[in-house]
Amino acid sequence: MNTPRLHLFVSRLVLATSLVVASLPTLAATVEVAGVKLEDRVTLAGKPLTLNGAGVRYKAVFKVYTAGFYVEKPASTTDALLDQPGPKRMTITMLRDIDSAELGKLFSRGMEDNMEKGSFAKLIPGVMRMSQVFTNHKVLKTGENFMLDWIPGTGTVLTVKGQVEGEPFREPEFFEALMRIWLGPKPADWQLKDALLGIKK
Repeated sequence: MNTPRLHLFVSRLVLATSLVVASLPTLAATVEVAGVKLEDRVTLAGKPLTLNGAGVRYKAVFKVYTAGFYVEKPASTTDALLDQPGPKRMTITMLRDIDSAELGKLFSRGMEDNMEKGSFAKLIPGVMRMSQVFTNHKVLKTGENFMLDWIPGTGTVLTVKGQVEGEPFREPEFFEALMRIWLGPKPADWQLKDALLGIKK
């Protein structure tokens, strides 16, 4: 093969290789928290989200669940995360069997603890509906998961064990109130709050 033909062959080979590599799906990396693997990137409502932080909820010395928070633009403060206009996701995976009705009550209390009474009162219908969803499940077992997705124009979508539960919660305030359970001034677990904010100590 003469030199011009060799150059042409090599050029075509490099181009073909580049096209093949470009067409391959990007493999998402994972982060492991207490044995639970979380993807570092997910897609929600057509938008790529990044894992802002993840950690473990402890009660006394016991591990209760892992939580991971996804946003478009990583940030290290609650307001910077929640004020973003795009979609967001909180994913929670059980590390022990939990009475889900009790979990629903704790979430309601956590929302109330991090809000003004008047603002919380407006969300009570949604809070009661969410509590009923968890009550209906009775038990969330080790390894089972639920997600809270904020989708602009749609609302908060609650997915439990892979199944979407009823209609979205329409109010933007509802998702923010839920997130303040973990990210508010009186979080469920201070260490988990720091982990979700990506603060390393």
